[in-house]
Amino acid sequence: MKLNRTTPLIAALVLPFPALADFVEDSKASLELRNHYINRDFRQQGAAQSKAEEWAQGFTARIESGFTEGSVGVGLDAIGQLGVKLDSSRDRRGTGLLPFGPTGKEPVDDYSELGLTAKLRASKSVLRLGTLQPMLPVATYNDTRLLSSTFQGGLLTSQEIDGLTFNGGRLTRTNLRDSSGRDDIGYGAATSDAFDFAGGTYAISPQLAASYYYGKLDGIYRQQFAGLVHTLPLPGGFSLKSDLRYFDSRGDGAERAGEIDNRNLNGMFSLGKGAHRISAAFQRMSGDSAFPFLNGGDPYVANLVTFNTFTRAEEDAWQLRYDYDFAALGIPGLTFMTRYVDGRNVKTASGDQGEEWERDTDIAYVIQSGALKGLSLRWRNVTFRSGNGLTTDLDENRLILGYTLALW
Repeated sequence: MKLNRTTPLIAALVLPFPALADFVEDSKASLELRNHYINRDFRQQGAAQSKAEEWAQGFTARIESGFTEGSVGVGLDAIGQLGVKLDSSRDRRGTGLLPFGPTGKEPVDDYSELGLTAKLRASKSVLRLGTLQPMLPVATYNDTRLLSSTFQGGLLTSQEIDGLTFNGGRLTRTNLRDSSGRDDIGYGAATSDAFDFAGGTYAISPQLAASYYYGKLDGIYRQQFAGLVHTLPLPGGFSLKSDLRYFDSRGDGAERAGEIDNRNLNGMFSLGKGAHRISAAFQRMSGDSAFPFLNGGDPYVANLVTFNTFTRAEEDAWQLRYDYDFAALGIPGLTFMTRYVDGRNVKTASGDQGEEWERDTDIAYVIQSGALKGLSLRWRNVTFRSGNGLTTDLDENRLILGYTLALW
């Protein structure tokens, strides 16, 4: 581990020296560089703008300390994010890369966020307070643009029982992926004092895991989740993975976002052998409303793809996907993915026959050696069309260069 000369000195000013060993020795820091270009060409009649096109550079620095010695260990993490505009304008804005300035029309030149997280460890449990990036069925942060979103609150993760990982906590604020400010936690245009959640995943066997979570966005909605993930080795070197998910979402209290009434059954089955993987997914919405999820987050669904989520009211959607790893042809680091998602029976203001589909192609390469080892290059191509009451049509290309530098 490489430490700069000031790291032990700073830590020594805060903690007694005997407790510092693990706090310092187990610490790590990294800087992620992400260069992101999006060109979105709108094809529907009467579009507010003909295209959205932006280019920006993102920097994300992360510092994670170890824990102090003793029965209760203390630690501190930090995340700093900076986004810098390289090219944009008010007539090409709206890709999600850059926020708008005070007038609400001109993309800003730069934006940033700093987050701190205190952490306490006792036995096999860790409590985190401050800036959080949860990856849970009822609360999942977004990391699909220049910078990632964050939440504010507390999260307890416990593994005291063998095979069981428990998570519980409260979120009160969110920082969107294209924002420097922290907003109240919410859904749509409605805000709440807090989002409370609890649940966990139990490994029934090495091949089978079951999950249950409950979440409540106070005064807006309450949500239950149940899931099963199973991996089955098959003869001939094949492997079948099944991932089934079910959500039940209802209104809560004052229902500030209107009536919430949604049942969401979705899942994906993936058959793989060697460099090939073929997947099929389904998604069924029932109830009078769309599937709710936190502002600043992503829905935990099988058909969350590059542009769309296919979670509108009453929507039925299916997906076919193919992945290939070119390492089998002697080109390690090169991967390919293509998928098609079709959604039908969407409930709209004009009826219940809304339709939409999306086709994605993703080619990525990670340089394997030399001075640029670890540099990733990714091209994403999207075609999206809709009709029968839905009015978005677009063609899109994304170019993403990424590199993560370990600082110590």
